[in-house]
Amino acid sequence: MKTLVVFALVAAASAYSFSGFQRDEPDEVPLAQKQHDISSLLYKVYEPLHDANLKTLVDTFDPEANLSNFPDGGVAVRKLLKELKDHKLEEKQHFFSVFNDTQREQALLLTNVLLQCQDWKTGISYAAYFRQRLNEEEFIYALYAAVRHSPLSRNVVLPPIYEILPHFFTSAEVLQKAYRAKIKATPGKFVTNFTGTPNNPEYRVAYFTEDIGLSTHYFNWHLEYPFWWNDTFGPHIERKGETFFWIHHQLNNRFDAERLSNHLDLVQKLHWDETLHDGFHPHTTYKYGDRFPIRPDDIHIENVDHVAEVHDLVVLENRIRDAIDHGYIINKEGSKVDITNEEGIDILGNIIESSLYSPNVEYYGSLNNLAHVLLGHQGDPHDKYHEAPSVLEHYETATRDPAFYQLHKYIDDLFRKHKDRLPPYNKEELEFRGVAINNINIDGTLETYIEDYEYSLVNAVDDKDEVEDLEISTYIQRLKHKDFSFNIDIINNNDGDVLSTIRIFAWPHRDSNGVIFPFNEGRWRAIELDKFFKTLKPGENHIVRKSVESSVTVPDVPSINTLHDKVEAALTAGSDLHLEQFVSATGLPNRLLIPKGNEAGVELKLVVAVTDGAADAAINDLETFKKFHHYGYKGVYPDKKPHGYPLDRHVPDERIFHDIPNFAETIVKVFNHNEHIRHH
Repeated sequence: MKTLVVFALVAAASAYSFSGFQRDEPDEVPLAQKQHDISSLLYKVYEPLHDANLKTLVDTFDPEANLSNFPDGGVAVRKLLKELKDHKLEEKQHFFSVFNDTQREQALLLTNVLLQCQDWKTGISYAAYFRQRLNEEEFIYALYAAVRHSPLSRNVVLPPIYEILPHFFTSAEVLQKAYRAKIKATPGKFVTNFTGTPNNPEYRVAYFTEDIGLSTHYFNWHLEYPFWWNDTFGPHIERKGETFFWIHHQLNNRFDAERLSNHLDLVQKLHWDETLHDGFHPHTTYKYGDRFPIRPDDIHIENVDHVAEVHDLVVLENRIRDAIDHGYIINKEGSKVDITNEEGIDILGNIIESSLYSPNVEYYGSLNNLAHVLLGHQGDPHDKYHEAPSVLEHYETATRDPAFYQLHKYIDDLFRKHKDRLPPYNKEELEFRGVAINNINIDGTLETYIEDYEYSLVNAVDDKDEVEDLEISTYIQRLKHKDFSFNIDIINNNDGDVLSTIRIFAWPHRDSNGVIFPFNEGRWRAIELDKFFKTLKPGENHIVRKSVESSVTVPDVPSINTLHDKVEAALTAGSDLHLEQFVSATGLPNRLLIPKGNEAGVELKLVVAVTDGAADAAINDLETFKKFHHYGYKGVYPDKKPHGYPLDRHVPDERIFHDIPNFAETIVKVFNHNEHIRHH
């Protein structure tokens, strides 16, 4: 097997080891100042620093002073400085991909330095110093990762990646208009259309695949749960592999629901020996001119020079399938590790991605990451034209390509094979004694609509001394839904209060031919709509849960302009900055909670399960501790049950769910009356 891009994770782990992360002392720097500093570092990152204070800081900063204060004694700083001195770092004005081993290791050297800093001034000094010297996109990734995981930057909000790297998301045509507006010193607001035309059936779902909020969700999730994370970086991330399974499983299920809303068939899983029918033309370029590669329609998947052969991935797949069939994996010591239990999905997720938590990366390899790179190079598999990395080689853009969903349907099939080997839940495991659901319904109409959303292009155009900054932006269509609420009537026949977990799912009731999905097929296609903890008093409990409260979703990340205004107001007034609701951006945008539906209404089977919260809860005070959301908080997951419970295992007879009173289902419809997708 070729090894140039096989993700040498184990060897890399020791290079980033240190022990100082868990320090969490009080910091006297106001949050507004921290937010200002991070935003200033990311402002026009392809240009020299604009912030006068940061420039002064860099001018007087000695990166080799006080290295004894670092937990590793300054090893990471010295290594990064030596790489810089020896001209081994990636040059500026060049593309970066986290899937490139060398580039990733360079970025993580800076992340490691920043995570070890013991105070804000030191951290921001190193960030500003290396901003001037590192490849711009390596710097962005390193800073985003450090801010996400450092205790010093807790409650700092990372600006939306589509405004920091707008050329990743905005067509070259629109950016040309933005440049012309800048040169003419004329403000401009330009329309961005979706990729392709109505001649391509995939254009019907481009509002979903090219949703910049969806891209932000996927990028931020991978920052929160990076495949390169090792416990020497910080606290162990619980259920990381299982959550890798779940996020991709949910993306596939949501995409299938969008396809059915638009009269398209379900996504077909990738087959390495069959034709890849759907090509992709991103119509985007990197900052300095390299275009994102095009993949034509109807290609036969080829070996990629210096990356991998298709046979390599088939070998890895077969090893994983053998592990699932045997019910155990072989760890690097040669011992058998049982996976026929609730922890098995976590082990498989770590293997398939693969992450540093993989128990045997040398044997099981990196199926997911290697597949992203191999598919990304299909437009130029023999490097005839030395193409730049494709959209599949960036978490910021991967969800835009139809091949992403085919790849992850193929991977999801492996996870289902494992889940279907586990014993089905029995009645005792599903019941919540003394608790029954009397009724579930929707308050309001499930209705979606298309709206325009504007974002800034200020970071897309270069500054000129003689031209002041102008308001230059673009607007794109996106899906949104009207507010609604779940009404759930529950009876608690126990003598006292009980803590419950309320789990809400929905799946398309019919396939593209109008045939009703059998329960066992439907439950695997279920979209998780919400999960929350609620104390039930004895007797009747009427629960109203608003769609905006869903733990699955998050609000839109504030724009760079909004962040700037809030920060400057807080600094001027000397007041506290409150951006807590935006700190975790790992959830889906709350406007994408339900699929689009259509004029006639798309039927969904809505199901609610109420389970024993006291048995489910992994920590205390879950009902009031609002920092916990669907993907946990700072590596701690609040719910002991598997993702998707109680629908995550094979259901040989759906009557078991009809026989338990704490489970209820109904049919609802989702409508869309104003599709109005703009065409070129």
